[in-house]
Amino acid sequence: MRIRIEGRDLPAQLGGPRADALRLANVHVGVQRQREPVGLVPAWAPAATWEFEITSREVDELLDVGGPWVHGRPGARFLYLTWGNVGHDPAAGDSFAMFRRAKLLFGDVPTAMLRSAHSGGVLTAELALTDATGDPVSARVRPPDVVWSWR
Repeated sequence: MRIRIEGRDLPAQLGGPRADALRLANVHVGVQRQREPVGLVPAWAPAATWEFEITSREVDELLDVGGPWVHGRPGARFLYLTWGNVGHDPAAGDSFAMFRRAKLLFGDVPTAMLRSAHSGGVLTAELALTDATGDPVSARVRPPDVVWSWR
């Protein structure tokens, strides 16, 4: 199953002291694959898009998703967007110090849409990456703050 996450309104795009702090801290966001962030995008980018494959299968007439991008137990599967500070050590290379994550739960995807995506096409999540206080979005992101679609 193909997954696409389209993030808009990144927190450092809003300007002001919070944006400056995010830039100074070199804050980036990525999708968590197992324990590692992948596809890091700076908090001041105009948008962030990630696309990747997950597995899907029928188990006792229920659809289950899995693979290295998927977290959680059966019936409560989700994807993580991981926020952290990127540092650079010339000897060791880049580092990532995670400070918050956002969860996108498959349970929030309408069942018919998830089944359609299982058969082909792309399941897309669209969301703002800034919360109501101007910080990087975190915790569970629920509809209508995330809009799921299938194409």
